[in-house]
Amino acid sequence: MLNAEDISFYLSAFKGLDLKDIYDVVKLAHSKKLAAGDIYINKGSTQQKLGYIRKGLIRAFHLKENGDDLTLLLQWEGKFIASHDTIILQQPSRFIYQALEDTVLMELDYAKVEPILNHNPRLSATQATFLRSMLAESMARVESFVLLSPEERYLQLVREKPDIVNRVPDKHLATLLGITPVSLSRIRKRISSAGKR
Repeated sequence: MLNAEDISFYLSAFKGLDLKDIYDVVKLAHSKKLAAGDIYINKGSTQQKLGYIRKGLIRAFHLKENGDDLTLLLQWEGKFIASHDTIILQQPSRFIYQALEDTVLMELDYAKVEPILNHNPRLSATQATFLRSMLAESMARVESFVLLSPEERYLQLVREKPDIVNRVPDKHLATLLGITPVSLSRIRKRISSAGKR
Protein backbone atom coordinates (compact mmCIF):
# COMPACT_ATOMS: atom_id res chain seq x y z
CA MET A 1 0.00 0.00 0.00
CA LEU A 2 1.24 3.47 -0.82
CA ASN A 3 1.89 5.91 2.01
CA ALA A 4 1.42 9.67 1.77
CA GLU A 5 5.10 10.26 0.94
CA ASP A 6 4.97 7.70 -1.91
CA ILE A 7 1.76 9.20 -3.29
CA SER A 8 3.30 12.67 -3.29
CA PHE A 9 6.47 11.32 -4.95
CA TYR A 10 4.61 9.47 -7.71
CA LEU A 11 2.29 12.40 -8.45
CA SER A 12 5.34 14.65 -8.88
CA ALA A 13 7.25 12.08 -10.97
CA PHE A 14 4.28 11.36 -13.24
CA LYS A 15 2.75 14.79 -13.67
CA GLY A 16 -0.68 14.91 -15.29
CA LEU A 17 -1.74 11.41 -14.23
CA ASP A 18 -4.28 10.53 -11.59
CA LEU A 19 -3.68 8.05 -8.77
CA LYS A 20 -5.46 5.16 -10.50
CA ASP A 21 -3.26 5.50 -13.59
CA ILE A 22 -0.17 5.77 -11.45
CA TYR A 23 -1.19 2.77 -9.33
CA ASP A 24 -1.47 0.56 -12.44
CA VAL A 25 2.22 1.25 -13.11
CA VAL A 26 3.45 1.47 -9.52
CA LYS A 27 2.14 -1.98 -8.61
CA LEU A 28 4.80 -3.32 -11.01
CA ALA A 29 7.52 -1.10 -9.54
CA HIS A 30 9.88 -1.81 -6.70
CA SER A 31 12.51 0.13 -4.82
CA LYS A 32 16.12 -0.77 -5.58
CA LYS A 33 19.19 0.30 -3.64
CA LEU A 34 22.65 0.43 -5.15
CA ALA A 35 25.85 0.99 -3.22
CA ALA A 36 28.47 3.27 -4.71
CA GLY A 37 30.28 1.26 -7.36
CA ASP A 38 27.43 -1.20 -8.01
CA ILE A 39 26.59 -1.90 -11.65
CA TYR A 40 22.96 -1.14 -12.51
CA ILE A 41 23.00 -2.24 -16.17
CA ASN A 42 25.93 -4.17 -17.57
CA LYS A 43 27.25 -4.12 -21.11
CA GLY A 44 25.45 -6.81 -23.10
CA SER A 45 22.37 -6.81 -20.85
CA THR A 46 19.04 -7.15 -22.64
CA GLN A 47 16.95 -6.36 -19.54
CA GLN A 48 14.71 -3.38 -20.14
CA LYS A 49 15.27 -1.74 -16.76
CA LEU A 50 13.77 1.68 -16.25
CA GLY A 51 14.72 3.50 -13.08
CA TYR A 52 13.66 6.81 -11.58
CA ILE A 53 16.42 8.12 -9.33
CA ARG A 54 15.07 9.20 -5.97
CA LYS A 55 18.54 9.65 -4.45
CA GLY A 56 22.01 9.25 -5.87
CA LEU A 57 23.93 9.40 -9.12
CA ILE A 58 24.47 6.96 -12.01
CA ARG A 59 27.05 7.14 -14.75
CA ALA A 60 26.82 5.39 -18.13
CA PHE A 61 30.19 4.66 -19.69
CA HIS A 62 32.05 2.70 -22.35
CA LEU A 63 35.08 0.66 -21.35
CA LYS A 64 37.78 0.70 -24.02
CA GLU A 65 40.05 -2.28 -24.71
CA ASN A 66 43.02 -0.48 -23.12
CA GLY A 67 41.08 -0.14 -19.84
CA ASP A 68 40.23 3.55 -20.22
CA ASP A 69 36.60 4.49 -19.88
CA LEU A 70 34.54 7.22 -21.54
CA THR A 71 31.56 8.74 -19.72
CA LEU A 72 28.49 8.97 -21.91
CA LEU A 73 25.88 10.15 -19.42
CA LEU A 74 25.30 11.26 -15.85
CA GLN A 75 21.85 11.03 -14.25
CA TRP A 76 20.89 12.22 -10.77
CA GLU A 77 17.89 12.78 -8.52
CA GLY A 78 14.62 13.36 -10.35
CA LYS A 79 15.85 11.82 -13.60
CA PHE A 80 15.07 8.55 -15.33
CA ILE A 81 17.84 6.09 -16.12
CA ALA A 82 17.57 3.40 -18.77
CA SER A 83 19.63 1.92 -21.55
CA HIS A 84 18.68 3.62 -24.80
CA ASP A 85 19.85 0.45 -26.52
CA THR A 86 17.45 -1.90 -24.72
CA ILE A 87 14.43 0.44 -24.48
CA ILE A 88 14.49 2.21 -27.86
CA LEU A 89 16.60 -0.02 -30.10
CA GLN A 90 15.70 -3.32 -28.39
CA GLN A 91 19.27 -4.56 -28.57
CA PRO A 92 21.85 -5.41 -25.89
CA SER A 93 23.28 -2.47 -23.97
CA ARG A 94 26.57 -1.18 -25.35
CA PHE A 95 27.32 0.70 -22.15
CA ILE A 96 27.78 0.06 -18.44
CA TYR A 97 25.54 1.95 -15.98
CA GLN A 98 27.14 2.29 -12.55
CA ALA A 99 26.19 4.03 -9.31
CA LEU A 100 28.77 6.67 -8.41
CA GLU A 101 27.29 7.06 -4.94
CA ASP A 102 24.70 5.22 -2.85
CA THR A 103 21.57 5.35 -4.97
CA VAL A 104 17.87 4.61 -4.47
CA LEU A 105 15.71 3.98 -7.52
CA MET A 106 12.10 3.23 -8.27
CA GLU A 107 12.53 0.49 -10.85
CA LEU A 108 10.25 -0.98 -13.50
CA ASP A 109 10.72 -3.74 -16.03
CA TYR A 110 9.77 -1.80 -19.16
CA ALA A 111 8.83 -5.00 -21.04
CA LYS A 112 6.25 -5.84 -18.33
CA VAL A 113 4.79 -2.34 -18.04
CA GLU A 114 4.64 -1.60 -21.78
CA PRO A 115 1.34 -3.52 -22.37
CA ILE A 116 -0.31 -1.47 -19.60
CA LEU A 117 1.05 1.74 -21.12
CA ASN A 118 -0.25 0.81 -24.56
CA HIS A 119 -3.80 0.14 -23.33
CA ASN A 120 -4.33 3.35 -21.38
CA PRO A 121 -4.36 6.58 -23.43
CA ARG A 122 -3.09 8.73 -20.55
CA LEU A 123 -0.27 6.30 -19.77
CA SER A 124 0.47 5.92 -23.47
CA ALA A 125 0.90 9.69 -23.72
CA THR A 126 3.27 9.58 -20.73
CA GLN A 127 5.21 6.78 -22.41
CA ALA A 128 5.54 8.83 -25.61
CA THR A 129 6.73 11.82 -23.57
CA PHE A 130 9.32 9.65 -21.83
CA LEU A 131 10.64 8.20 -25.11
CA ARG A 132 10.78 11.68 -26.69
CA SER A 133 12.67 12.88 -23.63
CA MET A 134 15.25 10.09 -24.02
CA LEU A 135 15.73 11.01 -27.69
CA ALA A 136 15.85 14.75 -26.97
CA GLU A 137 18.46 14.19 -24.27
CA SER A 138 20.60 12.22 -26.73
CA MET A 139 20.22 14.89 -29.41
CA ALA A 140 21.06 17.68 -26.96
CA ARG A 141 24.27 15.88 -26.07
CA VAL A 142 25.27 15.47 -29.73
CA GLU A 143 24.34 19.09 -30.51
CA SER A 144 26.40 20.37 -27.58
CA PHE A 145 29.50 18.84 -29.17
CA VAL A 146 28.70 20.56 -32.46
CA LEU A 147 27.54 23.96 -31.18
CA LEU A 148 29.38 24.53 -27.90
CA SER A 149 33.00 24.78 -26.87
CA PRO A 150 34.22 22.50 -24.04
CA GLU A 151 34.03 25.47 -21.66
CA GLU A 152 30.43 26.18 -22.69
CA ARG A 153 29.56 22.49 -22.18
CA TYR A 154 31.11 22.64 -18.71
CA LEU A 155 29.20 25.81 -17.79
CA GLN A 156 25.95 24.29 -19.11
CA LEU A 157 26.46 21.19 -16.92
CA VAL A 158 27.22 23.29 -13.83
CA ARG A 159 24.13 25.46 -14.45
CA GLU A 160 21.97 22.35 -14.70
CA LYS A 161 23.46 20.64 -11.62
CA PRO A 162 25.70 23.01 -9.58
CA ASP A 163 26.87 20.35 -7.10
CA ILE A 164 27.92 17.88 -9.81
CA VAL A 165 31.58 18.96 -9.64
CA ASN A 166 31.70 17.85 -6.00
CA ARG A 167 30.01 14.51 -6.69
CA VAL A 168 31.82 13.24 -9.79
CA PRO A 169 35.57 12.60 -10.16
CA ASP A 170 37.27 14.99 -12.59
CA LYS A 171 38.31 12.16 -14.93
CA HIS A 172 34.62 11.25 -15.46
CA LEU A 173 33.57 14.88 -15.92
CA ALA A 174 36.40 15.40 -18.42
CA THR A 175 35.41 12.42 -20.61
CA LEU A 176 31.75 13.47 -20.42
CA LEU A 177 32.81 16.85 -21.81
CA GLY A 178 35.10 15.28 -24.41
CA ILE A 179 38.30 16.73 -22.94
CA THR A 180 41.25 15.67 -20.79
CA PRO A 181 41.41 16.27 -17.02
CA VAL A 182 44.20 18.81 -17.69
CA SER A 183 41.90 20.75 -20.06
CA LEU A 184 39.14 20.65 -17.45
CA SER A 185 41.55 22.13 -14.90
CA ARG A 186 42.45 24.93 -17.33
CA ILE A 187 38.78 25.69 -17.97
CA ARG A 188 38.15 25.97 -14.23
CA LYS A 189 41.13 28.28 -13.79
CA ARG A 190 39.93 30.54 -16.62
CA ILE A 191 36.43 30.70 -15.13
CA SER A 192 37.84 31.38 -11.67
CA SER A 193 40.16 34.15 -13.01
CA ALA A 194 37.30 35.75 -14.95
CA GLY A 195 35.14 35.72 -11.81
CA LYS A 196 37.80 37.55 -9.80
CA ARG A 197 37.99 40.47 -12.21
